[in-house]
Amino acid sequence: MITVVVADDQGLVRAGLIAILTTQDDLRVVGEAGSGEEAVQVTVAADPDVVLMDVRMPGLDGIEATRRLADRRSAIIMLTTFDLDEYVYAAIRAGAAGFLLKDAPPESLIGAVRAAARGDALLAPAITRRLLEEFITRPSSEAAEALRPLTTREREVLGLVGHGLSNKQLADRLFLSEATVKTHVTRILTKLGLRDRAQAVALAYETGLVRPGHSG
Repeated sequence: MITVVVADDQGLVRAGLIAILTTQDDLRVVGEAGSGEEAVQVTVAADPDVVLMDVRMPGLDGIEATRRLADRRSAIIMLTTFDLDEYVYAAIRAGAAGFLLKDAPPESLIGAVRAAARGDALLAPAITRRLLEEFITRPSSEAAEALRPLTTREREVLGLVGHGLSNKQLADRLFLSEATVKTHVTRILTKLGLRDRAQAVALAYETGLVRPGHSG
């Protein structure tokens, strides 16, 4: 059973999201919140697998709430109205696992929650790549230095993660088993002090390992 907390300051939006989630036998909503402060409190108390977090909320916004929850196990999916929202990149850097448009179809919402619970989340669909390309225009030398702990193979894997490839696609591309790919990804996250693959995607852009406009 995947447990979920829904945080949005609009009651109708929360009700709609909860209604969609409760149609699935493997999903259970264990809390809801109407503000960032409440989202933090409810998440700490309920310890859910996944949090759906609105980006913009009065008082403590979704980004700061995400930052305060970064050391917890819950995967946080940001909810946003616009596909190029400058706040979403900041949220990913704060620890969010990815983001989803509020008007996404029910199957996308359900799939995103299940993916987040698996640790995959919404990593780098085309929309996320556009977001990163919008806000990361030039790699910094300081960011590039962050890659020093990685082996050549790990850099290659990180670059492909940055292009949005799944573990299976990585395995096929590199002629490796999925288990080996998972090991590489885990080591990359550990060496670089990253929470999840979403932050790895952002770092791949920040360091210039993936360049805007270039496909994998």
